[in-house]
Amino acid sequence: VQLDCMFIDEGFGSLDAEVLDSAVAMLGSLSGGRRQIGIISHVARLDECIPKKIRVASGNGGSRIWLDVDE
Repeated sequence: VQLDCMFIDEGFGSLDAEVLDSAVAMLGSLSGGRRQIGIISHVARLDECIPKKIRVASGNGGSRIWLDVDE
């Protein structure tokens, strides 16, 4: 089975910094530029090390979505 896209919902909040860095490195190697990996998380450390993000924020008028790319 070949997976071209994978989404992970949370699960990173209980990891210590070393294990989190290792998990992010592994996910980066899995993507290899050809696969897409989506992570749904509120962990600030992930925000620092993932260069492309789709952000969603809720507000009084509904939700807002935007692309955030680190340069």
